[in-house]
Amino acid sequence: MSEINVTPLVDVMLVLLIIFMVTAPLLVAGVPVDLPDAQASGLPQENEPVQLSIDGGGRIFVNDDEVALAGLPDRLSQLAHGRAEPPRIYVRADKGLDYGLVMRVVGDVNAAGFTKVALVTTGSNADGRETH
Repeated sequence: MSEINVTPLVDVMLVLLIIFMVTAPLLVAGVPVDLPDAQASGLPQENEPVQLSIDGGGRIFVNDDEVALAGLPDRLSQLAHGRAEPPRIYVRADKGLDYGLVMRVVGDVNAAGFTKVALVTTGSNADGRETH
């Protein structure tokens, strides 16, 4: 018999594909934040965005590194330094936070020269599926 049986190869590849599909979404978020709901769809990504997170206790994180509110403008200036165009910033804030704190952080982001700021939410489509 000179034929090669590819059925076992296909079976193994499908199992690996399923494993990667299940584990990939678990590797995205680093700081646990309870996001509010929204009906808007997600934005396309060109470059690696900066993740700015505010947890339920009011602690601020820039790419998983905790930053004091007073040191946030300096940290953001470091991120923008040496780039022709500042990167996109995704602001993830806990929905139980004071609105004034979130707006102060967004104001610091704007003052540092970042013009592409996106507020991250969880939302549901018209058919009831959640989006991120």
